[in-house]
Amino acid sequence: MPIDNDNIKDSLQERLVPINAEDVTAATELLQEMHPADIAHLLESLHTEQRNFIWPLIPTGIEGEVLLHLNDDLRASLINKMDAVELREAAEQLDTDDLADIIPEMPVNVTQELLLTMEEQDRDRLRSVLSYPEDTAGGLMDPDTVMVREDISFDVVLRYLRRRGNIPEGTDTLFVVDRDTNYRGVLPLTQLLTNHPSTMVSEVMLTNIDGIRADTPAQDVANLFERRDLITAPVVDVENRLLGRITIDDVVDVIRDTADHSFMSMAGLNEEEDMFAPVLRSTRRRSVWLGINLLTAFLASWVIGQFDSTIEQLVALAVLMPVVASMGGIAGSQTLTLMIRGMAMGLVSPANAKRLFLKEFWVGVWNGLIWAVVIAGVAGFWFNNINLSIIIALAITINLIIAAIAGATIPILLQKIGADPALAGTVVLTTVTDVVGFFAFLGLAALFLV
Repeated sequence: MPIDNDNIKDSLQERLVPINAEDVTAATELLQEMHPADIAHLLESLHTEQRNFIWPLIPTGIEGEVLLHLNDDLRASLINKMDAVELREAAEQLDTDDLADIIPEMPVNVTQELLLTMEEQDRDRLRSVLSYPEDTAGGLMDPDTVMVREDISFDVVLRYLRRRGNIPEGTDTLFVVDRDTNYRGVLPLTQLLTNHPSTMVSEVMLTNIDGIRADTPAQDVANLFERRDLITAPVVDVENRLLGRITIDDVVDVIRDTADHSFMSMAGLNEEEDMFAPVLRSTRRRSVWLGINLLTAFLASWVIGQFDSTIEQLVALAVLMPVVASMGGIAGSQTLTLMIRGMAMGLVSPANAKRLFLKEFWVGVWNGLIWAVVIAGVAGFWFNNINLSIIIALAITINLIIAAIAGATIPILLQKIGADPALAGTVVLTTVTDVVGFFAFLGLAALFLV
């Protein structure tokens, strides 16, 4: 049966019944049937009291995986409530690459104890992942990979795999290296299964899949997977030595996080914020952004205040001001959204930025002229004032052109100074379009109408 929104809502409603009733037996049975990711989703849907009831009932052995799937805020909150023994047991359930995601949030004493209990090979793998920033290929990679040399036969490879006993989960490809572990290519398991045991690895290995540098940004990795339809990709260092692999499940997380970040940042929110976080914490976080917006609103109000006498003489100006600001805001947001998406996907670079700027400029010109005629006609019919129609037509044209220019340049400028275009772009753009729109409309009115 296909999964749709109604099914998801019904499922959540059913799961809340034993939790709301604090029925320990029913809740325990429910959790034993659920996947760790679904338990994490359920926890994020509960308020604090319900979480405190559910957490001790989670089956032993999957706490680590549940923590892994939680948002940062909620995971940190639960980790703070767990003792050292519980944390160590939860961490021991995770693969190296997954452990690297949560170990920075654990207390130092637990981390040190955990490292001491790990085998040397696993400890080295963990340190390898932790040595790279979280949002890079090195931070995403799983160092547990199966490597084979190109100068051996399939028979030798098969015997090696049997002796090894198990292979990392999700392995669909073996990585081919030389004696110094320099990356040479990949060997799909399908080739290993369908060719004669005497076949040499060098005869059928694929050499057209380049290694991804460990310092490559995570978003660039996601774009690469999307363009080339990759399932697995090797990660290499600057000398082309194989360090690990990235699998599609890691890339899906990057894509989801990027989408969440772009969406939430428009409102000044963090995609990892707990929806049921304490009121005071949520209030404090949102107050910062509201304060920034208040400053920009005062700036726009100050511009209006410079023309108060003009507005007093022609009330129609006050009626039409929101039209000018709104049209500029929408037009600028269209360009801003296009630019931020293009930058995230690696489609915008210094080589094509000028052409893109000119394209958006002319879009602003044509939209300005088209909607200037429409709005001038409406204003003229409404207020029976031809001069007012001309003024608002000029103001709309000016604001839509400036909005297009601002929408195209603000993300690039913010990125150059190290700011997040998705987070700060909307506020800066709104300020520009409001100030320019009000100044153009009221300034022209002061010159030619009053």
